[in-house]
Amino acid sequence: MKIFPAIDIKDKKCVRLVKGDFDNKTEYEISPVDQARKYKDNGFKNLHIVDLDGALTGETVNIDIIEEIVSKFDLMIEIGGGVRKFESIQKYVDVGVEKVILGSAAIKDKNFLKEACQKFKDKIALGLDAKDGYLSVSGWKENSNLKTLDFLKDVNDYGVSRLIYTDINRDGMKLSPNFEETENVANNSNCPVIISGGVSSIDDIKKAKELGHKNIEGIIVGKAIYDCDINLEELAKEIYA
Repeated sequence: MKIFPAIDIKDKKCVRLVKGDFDNKTEYEISPVDQARKYKDNGFKNLHIVDLDGALTGETVNIDIIEEIVSKFDLMIEIGGGVRKFESIQKYVDVGVEKVILGSAAIKDKNFLKEACQKFKDKIALGLDAKDGYLSVSGWKENSNLKTLDFLKDVNDYGVSRLIYTDINRDGMKLSPNFEETENVANNSNCPVIISGGVSSIDDIKKAKELGHKNIEGIIVGKAIYDCDINLEELAKEIYA
């Protein structure tokens, strides 16, 4: 199973939010580039990055940092945060990221998602952020009134190459992921699914692996790393265990 340590960038710093709330954030001393180096040095191959400045502005605000991470470290990077136009996708693809994550823009405009998948084959990941079974958009501030599985069925044949499923109620809370609902999504998805939100310990990683679900590709780990609830060396061992 792929393990994606996370880096959320705001004002050039590593931060973590609770349930996506910008007013409830923790800043960390280490820079995004140095954090990526730490992940690389510990043997990680994949990296999940969110540009929180981009999420607020709809622009590729921190693309210089992304480009530096890509150029310095041989990591497979998925990047999201406010990607709302083809130009932004192209910029990220040009600097060498593996996947570009579309979220609110894809949910609000399915044609944008469909065209993106056609223009950037195998490069588009879809971020589905859900609360109580319904998708949230616009930095999790709005309920779309769309049921997660209904939306997924509508876009399943578009050519999305990866799906990141986040339970908002768990994100940043370290309450363990919503494995049951993630399995439900994976059962209905035509593409591999990544577990996101709530990882609290190595036991959560082990449980994700024990699911043995052929359509669950990996898991994202964020706050538990920064808060030292999970040791990086121990976590890296799970890549190969």
